[in-house]
Amino acid sequence: MEQTHTNQQPRKELFKEKVVTKSRTYFFDVKEALNGSKYLVINEAKKVGDKNEYSRIMVFEDHIPAFTEGFKKVYNFLKEAEKVEA
Repeated sequence: MEQTHTNQQPRKELFKEKVVTKSRTYFFDVKEALNGSKYLVINEAKKVGDKNEYSRIMVFEDHIPAFTEGFKKVYNFLKEAEKVEA
């Protein structure tokens, strides 16, 4: 699937994953920029009253290793905290 933006040139969507939780929905999209580089877009949608709120973060291909390392540290911390509370 391709998206058209303000410059009217299509951007390729390479991969999509949707994660639905009780109160939020997350969308993980890997896209290809016009120059051929890849990037990750993480969108969050949540219902607030009768409206939806959206948040977005973009992680560029060259930042993925550092982003992943940071995410792993956070995940491991939360898993360890869960064990202590149990």
